[in-house]
Amino acid sequence: MLNCKVLDPITTFIKTTISADMNSIWKFEDVNLFSILCPHKFKQYKQDHCFDNYKKKDYIYFEDDNANKVYLIEKGKVKIGYYSEDGNEVVKAILTRGDLFGEKAILGENRRNEFAQSIDNNTSICPIGVTTMHELMRDNQTFSFKVYKFIGFKFKKLERRLQILLFKDAKTRLNEFLDELCSEYGYDCPKTGDHIVRHPYTQKDIASLIGTSRPTLNILLNELKEEQVLDFNRNEIRFYKKIA
Repeated sequence: MLNCKVLDPITTFIKTTISADMNSIWKFEDVNLFSILCPHKFKQYKQDHCFDNYKKKDYIYFEDDNANKVYLIEKGKVKIGYYSEDGNEVVKAILTRGDLFGEKAILGENRRNEFAQSIDNNTSICPIGVTTMHELMRDNQTFSFKVYKFIGFKFKKLERRLQILLFKDAKTRLNEFLDELCSEYGYDCPKTGDHIVRHPYTQKDIASLIGTSRPTLNILLNELKEEQVLDFNRNEIRFYKKIA
């Protein structure tokens, strides 16, 4: 069921309820993680730190690579996924500006169990060595707290998404994903009262994230449009009423 709420778009770090089954956890809303995590913020690391640039389809890392860094997206878009035993690609997340990935290295992962691939022609990544990250966390309790809260949020969100992929049909998966978009990117239009969602995903991205084909996604979205539930364009969805 869609449950779009009014969200303050300038809120950086807020405590919120995503859905009834996720309980109350910390989340980032339109977050700029560079103000919290990037070594450029810390004088002792700034001089020796640089950004890495990637084109579309370039890999940041592969499955089974050494896990010795975490990464922040300065701009662009990154796909996180893995390949199943039968060779099918499974997309776990599509990340955009300000997102953190590779964070399991902080928790002691030695080898990657997923790949990270740029899906934008102008992706800029801030790599952070695990040793550097541990030093920052050891020396700054507030910084450490925010990192662990963010990791906990990501794990909870991923767990929910995998449950949706495994146990629900395509239409239900889409509805659940739209509900998630409302929680993360939605706000009330003051003039019409409609719920507006401005998001960073293409239709191809959404199809990958909910485990369906782009044509099937198109059919489902157009059905909702014909039912006057919503209207949509490339990066905006307008909800007229809730999906029951």
